[in-house]
Amino acid sequence: MPSLRSSLVVLTADQVDSRSGGDAVPSALRALRALPSSGGSARGFARTAGDEIQALFTRSSDTVEALEQLARLGCWRVGVGIGAVVTPVPDDVRAASGEAFIAAREAVEASRLVPARVAVRAPSAPEAGADLDAALALLHLLWHRRTPAGWAVAELLGQGLTGREVAAALDITPSAVSQRARAAAVEESDAGMRLATRLMDAARAQPC
Repeated sequence: MPSLRSSLVVLTADQVDSRSGGDAVPSALRALRALPSSGGSARGFARTAGDEIQALFTRSSDTVEALEQLARLGCWRVGVGIGAVVTPVPDDVRAASGEAFIAAREAVEASRLVPARVAVRAPSAPEAGADLDAALALLHLLWHRRTPAGWAVAELLGQGLTGREVAAALDITPSAVSQRARAAAVEESDAGMRLATRLMDAARAQPC
């Protein structure tokens, strides 16, 4: 008999300007599935309809990492839905249902109206959801300002490389690595991602 499982997160992402920019879904799916934490999603990203993709997550940190990757790709608006999901969860995320999926649908529609292109809906935890919404909006505005060079430095530093190792990998000077890291707000982004993870955990902790 179907039952409800609480505290799950659904990401629904819709491509921006797909008519003029072509189909970005295949490349996005490859990038998202290549993330080190991609195995942490309860149901991985899949195309749901047209130029839209969706995934179901059990860990907040993995969700935030996927949001960072979508921001890096640059052509997505994202809805974050937090709430209960009907179990057992089908193998294909497109067949799943529950409050979190409805909330993600409402969130992705709301993301069309804000500059950061991300919105959160957490019906059972509106205050925590609003805090998370604000934190993710700030993070996305930061990410959208990054240059490709900034992303390259941020990615390698995120892998645990030292500044000298990053410099060698990119064939630039250690001083240039520091400059690019500051311009890309790497430290601020890392702190913001930790904050967003904690706020998402708080929203998920509320009973559905």
